[in-house]
Amino acid sequence: MTKPLLRLALAAALLAPTLAASIPASAQTAPTLPPVVKPLPKPDADGQKPRAVVVYADYRYGDILWENDRTAHRIYGPALEAAEPPSTSGIDAWGKNVRWPFMDRQLRTGDQHSFHGEGLDFYDVNTFRGAGGLGVWQDNKLWTSRNWKSYQILKTGGDVAQFKVDYAPWPVDVDRKVWETRTFTLPLGTNFTRMVSTISSDKPGPLIVGIGISKRKPAHGGAGGVFTKDLGAGRVSYWEPTDPVKGTMAIALMVDPKALVEVRQDADNYLVLVKVEPGKPFVYYMGAAWDKGLDFHDRAGWEAYVRSEKADFDPAH
Repeated sequence: MTKPLLRLALAAALLAPTLAASIPASAQTAPTLPPVVKPLPKPDADGQKPRAVVVYADYRYGDILWENDRTAHRIYGPALEAAEPPSTSGIDAWGKNVRWPFMDRQLRTGDQHSFHGEGLDFYDVNTFRGAGGLGVWQDNKLWTSRNWKSYQILKTGGDVAQFKVDYAPWPVDVDRKVWETRTFTLPLGTNFTRMVSTISSDKPGPLIVGIGISKRKPAHGGAGGVFTKDLGAGRVSYWEPTDPVKGTMAIALMVDPKALVEVRQDADNYLVLVKVEPGKPFVYYMGAAWDKGLDFHDRAGWEAYVRSEKADFDPAH
């Protein structure tokens, strides 16, 4: 090798570690996706445009699906309570790796838990709070509603997905009943759904509301997940235990620091407790990401995003 070539080779070798260190780990290697089972038919050019959508899945026990270009979610309808008792008012989160809507087509396959090329449903809500479901915290216990009772789709198919649901009265201990109306709003370009909740009560006095993220046991003998509660006042994140094939779901919550009471846990959930007044709306945010999706492939990148995301806690907006 000539001296000029040798000098170039040495310089490249010296620069290589520096260049690698400057590239985020999530950008250095593309995630390995699960095997594709019977690919979904690809939508036409118009169908591949990013949109924020809400779908009422009357063919699947009244699931309500909502998604944008980055994240996808589901809540369960009253018909599921009879089909799969006791069901739950927790929130489901799906992994997606396309910018266009896929949930409705995925769910219609009847095999939504497999990967058909655009995303999959492998998040287990169980009867817990899932990704940001809530309840009333009293006497060291979380009192939760059943599935939604009524719904109204407000915006779909454009830059914003928005809908409203009502939850029928449910007991808090033996001496109080509460009921809820909640509006869900998911614009394009964010992993966070903004929720405006109004909880009413048959008795006066403030309520402590627990907003939850389902806890997980280590998957397949691997490492456990990481719950982080120091991402800013009222901001928490859970990087779940990793499934060796399907990957990791990340869930985050943001609440108004002025209303924050405590971050704690019960047997099933990590909980963010906030103080609310009956009949007065309050705002919180729930976010989710899949490490095999398009945006976040590691915990550091996800948590940096949660720290930096802006939030508007004014319910009048």
